[in-house]
Amino acid sequence: MRDAPNRLRAALMGLLLVCLLLPLPAAAELSTEEQLAEEGLTLLALRNDTIDTNQDGDIDAVRVVVVLNSTATSNELIVKLRGLHKEREVLETQEISFQGQTNITLVYDAWSKGEHVLRLDFLDENGDFIASYPLPTFMLTPALNVPRVTLQLNAGDGLQTGETCEIIREFSDETGPRYGETGVRTFTGAPFSVLDSHGVLDCSSWPAGDYELKETYRNGLGQTAESTLNFTINNRPAPDFSLSVSGHQNATDTPCSVRMQLDDGRSEIGLTKVWSLKGQPIEGANGSSLDCSTLPAGAHLITLEVITEKMISSTEGVNLIRLPAKDLSANETASLPSSSLGMDTPTESVGWFSIGALALFVSIIVFVILVRNKEPEALELPALGPTPQVLPDGSPDTQGLPTTIDDQGVLWRQHPGGEVDWWDQEWSIWHRWE
Repeated sequence: MRDAPNRLRAALMGLLLVCLLLPLPAAAELSTEEQLAEEGLTLLALRNDTIDTNQDGDIDAVRVVVVLNSTATSNELIVKLRGLHKEREVLETQEISFQGQTNITLVYDAWSKGEHVLRLDFLDENGDFIASYPLPTFMLTPALNVPRVTLQLNAGDGLQTGETCEIIREFSDETGPRYGETGVRTFTGAPFSVLDSHGVLDCSSWPAGDYELKETYRNGLGQTAESTLNFTINNRPAPDFSLSVSGHQNATDTPCSVRMQLDDGRSEIGLTKVWSLKGQPIEGANGSSLDCSTLPAGAHLITLEVITEKMISSTEGVNLIRLPAKDLSANETASLPSSSLGMDTPTESVGWFSIGALALFVSIIVFVILVRNKEPEALELPALGPTPQVLPDGSPDTQGLPTTIDDQGVLWRQHPGGEVDWWDQEWSIWHRWE
């Protein structure tokens, strides 16, 4: 009989353990209206209106209208409209302060095509959660423009350094900024930093080379845009120009000018012009023409060096001959080069006796020399002339110096110091022009 109380006690302990293991009944969850009521708020109305913003037949936005009533003297609320799409959530937030009754309107714009799950949250002024109200799921097609980036080249064919060259950048994104998810634009391939504010890039001053430009953009919603632009800027060759002379072989009292004419179609803007007379730069002469009317009578070598902004240069020269004027002063006549006046040159008569005496004297000296030198010495052959300065193909050896041919067909070459040589076709050698 003693075992009966023990069995009873064991049964009670087992029953107690079973009761402890059983789950307790869950407390009933409060509805949204009840949660709002605890804060003194009453949800009088809630309406969802779909909108076709761009009138293309597709729903692209949802307008949510909430009507609240409060028994408190004042209320500070934060209302958030949440949209979930592709595991990304965007918010439309509105902070309100009211007494009695108020209407709240929030608009959700679709940022991508597909299903958008909406939810309305109520929070107090401190951001503490009050209540949440689930809204329907909507199938939306966005009306907001997705990110777009384009690069366009505004330049002619066969682009060369210094020519007109523009790169036009176009960018747009309505979706990212709508929900504070603006991204970052990245530009690569330019020879310098490019800011987002640079809508047009001037590439006319870029150095020659192959360019591969690329601009990318990605906003906070994961939307991306990209554009590439490939082009080449070629080195512009040295200026191609010629010199035209007015007044060549004219008298010094007549007009004279030497003018540069560009033959490659480029503009004279940015070109530096250095005029030289017999290798010496002419001060103040930097224009496209040179006034040579003040040059004295004689032969003059005039050269012009044209230098681009990239320090690429070319040189041309002309031989200019100016004849003496008819009416000259004594000083001008004395400065002229010596010349024969032909039949007008006065001569003086020499006596025949003087000529005979001179001839006899020379004959005696020659006889004495011949007698003293009985054995004739070997005749020394005359020099055959200087060694020709020609290349294997027979052309003049310019030694890499720039050359030019004047109007008379004479070939000239110019040394780095400005000195010039002219080519003697008879002896095939260079003569220095003095």
